[in-house]
Amino acid sequence: MDRIEQLVSENRFTISVIFPLVGAVTFLASAEGLLPGFLEFNPLFILFGTLVMRTPLIAGLKPLINRKTAFGILAVSLYSYLIEFVGLSTGWPYGDFFYSISLGPMIHGIPVGLPVFFVPLVLNSFLLVRLYDIQSFWKRFSLSVGLVLLIDAVLDPAAVALGIWSYGGGLFYGVPLSNFGGWLLSASICLLVLEYVFRDINVDGRLRSTDYMLDDMVSFVFLWGIINLYYLNPVPVLIAAGFGVALYQNGRFSMALEEITDKS
Repeated sequence: MDRIEQLVSENRFTISVIFPLVGAVTFLASAEGLLPGFLEFNPLFILFGTLVMRTPLIAGLKPLINRKTAFGILAVSLYSYLIEFVGLSTGWPYGDFFYSISLGPMIHGIPVGLPVFFVPLVLNSFLLVRLYDIQSFWKRFSLSVGLVLLIDAVLDPAAVALGIWSYGGGLFYGVPLSNFGGWLLSASICLLVLEYVFRDINVDGRLRSTDYMLDDMVSFVFLWGIINLYYLNPVPVLIAAGFGVALYQNGRFSMALEEITDKS
């Protein structure tokens, strides 16, 4: 076990439960104007917290990275910049939107750390479907795309409610339906790339032997589920709870439950 794996393994509860809980409270306090100005939606704090919550995914994928998989992840990262630039410039394919706060350093209105925010959402969907040992490529691909859309149905309403970004209104908790069409396109392209570059890699074996590999998804459930609950967005809350159930059924919440039990 290398250093980053050991660090993640020994601090799972802190990374995937404490950090998202602190993040949720900080986001809500910022939105309600309860923090000093320098702490309110502090971009470096947001980026740092996100990176910490991504470490289980990074550690889990690290042994699977070779030239081909690295190129695939790089391609997906570059695609995220390209489609975001097109989206901000033209309103296609997500609908007209803009960032209301900075998510770390920004260039032409785009967060420099965009791949840190975007790519793990696709990777988590790709990995979560792998837990179910689905052999059919098209069935696995379709389910992965569907999960990305469900992730966005949790993330976007919460971010809009917080004022992180805005579409200027929409049918789904302030999010236009065109946004989901954009995510359908982006998810499909990214997942096709990931399926191709990881097809000869034993992803399933690594996933089965690495309990923490989906802890980033656990963080997602806590962070965005709590924020949607605060703003009384019932559908996103139910979707987040559904992800929590799926993770629990596959033993991915055991770490949190064991830590809470030990402390009580």
